[in-house]
Amino acid sequence: MYFRKQELIDSQNESLFLWGARQTGKSTLLKTLFPDALWFDLLLSDVYERLLRNPSMLRETIAAGQYTVMIIDEIQRIPELLNEVHWIITHLPVRVIMSGSSPRKIIRSNTNLLGGRALRYELYPFTSAEIPNFDLLKALNNGLLPRHYLSSSPKKMISAYVGNYLRDEIAGEAKIRNVANFSRFLESAAFSNGEMVNYANIASDCGVSAVTVKEYFQILEDTLIGRFLPSYQKKPKRRVITAPKFYFFDIGVVNYLLKRGKIDFGSELFGNAFEHFIYNELYAHSSYSGKDYPIYYWRTASQIEIDFVLGNHDVAIEVKATSNVQSRHLKGLKSFSEEYAVNQLVLVCNEPLPRISEGVRILPWKVFLEELWSDKII
Repeated sequence: MYFRKQELIDSQNESLFLWGARQTGKSTLLKTLFPDALWFDLLLSDVYERLLRNPSMLRETIAAGQYTVMIIDEIQRIPELLNEVHWIITHLPVRVIMSGSSPRKIIRSNTNLLGGRALRYELYPFTSAEIPNFDLLKALNNGLLPRHYLSSSPKKMISAYVGNYLRDEIAGEAKIRNVANFSRFLESAAFSNGEMVNYANIASDCGVSAVTVKEYFQILEDTLIGRFLPSYQKKPKRRVITAPKFYFFDIGVVNYLLKRGKIDFGSELFGNAFEHFIYNELYAHSSYSGKDYPIYYWRTASQIEIDFVLGNHDVAIEVKATSNVQSRHLKGLKSFSEEYAVNQLVLVCNEPLPRISEGVRILPWKVFLEELWSDKII
C-alpha cells in the first residue's frame, strides 16, 4: 500500500483543482480520499460526448442527487464545463474536485477560471517518503511514475509514455504543426536537464528558431512536464548568473530521451540523476508540506555554484555523488555562507554516516530524506 503525501492541506471543504502529469496517480488518490463522490470521467467516450453536447447535464445531475462531493476527471477536455461548475459552487452545498493532466488548455481557452473559487494543488510522481523500502537505484533507473517504478521491466512502458503522451498528445494539445521538430526538441531539452538553458544552442540542434524553442519550453511548463529553476539573485556581492535551469518532472523520462544505460553507484551517469532526484524531492516537499518555500540555484560569474537554495537563503544544499566528501566539495557552500546568513549548510552524499565539517552538515542521502520529510531541513 502506498500512502501519498499529497493530502490537500488547508483545502477543508473548498472546491479545488488537482493537476498532475499523466500516470502520477491523480484518479487513484481521489478515489481514496473521496470514495463516495459522484464521478465524471471525461476519458470515457460516452461521458465525454454527453457532457460536450449538453454541459447543463452536470448541474442537473448534481441538483437531483444527494452528493456532497463531485469529481470531474480530465476537466481540461471540456473547459466549457467550468461555467456549470461556477454555478454549482455558488448555489449548491457541493464540493467540486476537478483533476487533469494539463491546465494549459483551460488557461488559454479564455473560459471561466472560477475567479479564485477553486484552490490549486498538484500531484507529482512518487517520492521516497511514499514508498516502503525505497530503492534509490530503482528510482534513478525507472523514474518515479508509479507504474514505471513498480515495474520490473519498465522500458516499453516509458517508451510508450514518451511516444504517445509527450510527443503526440502534448504536441496535439499545443497545436504544434511539426511534430518531428518537437520530438527533436524533447531530446535536445533532455541534454539540458539540470543545466542552464541556452535557447540558441537548442534551436541550432533542432533546426528551429530560438523563439520557437522558448515556446516549446513554455509548453512543457504549462503541461507540467518540466519546470524552470531560477537563480538566486538577492542583493549579491558577487556577480551572479541569472539564466534559469530546467528540470523534467521525472528521471525515467530523461533517461529514455537521453538513451542512458544502467545507472549504478559510482557510475558516470549517477551524479546528474542523483541531483535531479533530490530536486524533485525538494519540490514535492515544498508543495505537499504546505510550506511552499521557493527553490533556487546559485552560481557566480567565477563559476562558484551550489545546487539548491531554499526559502530566503534559509538553507543551502549541495548534492555530491561521492562517498568521500573532502574540503574541496564544500567550497560552494562556504562561499554562499560568506555572502548570506544561512540557517543550514547541507551536503547530500553517499557517505555512510552523518558528520559536520567546516560548519557544513554532511548527510547520507537516506538521512537527508528522512529529515526533509520530517520537516527538519526547513
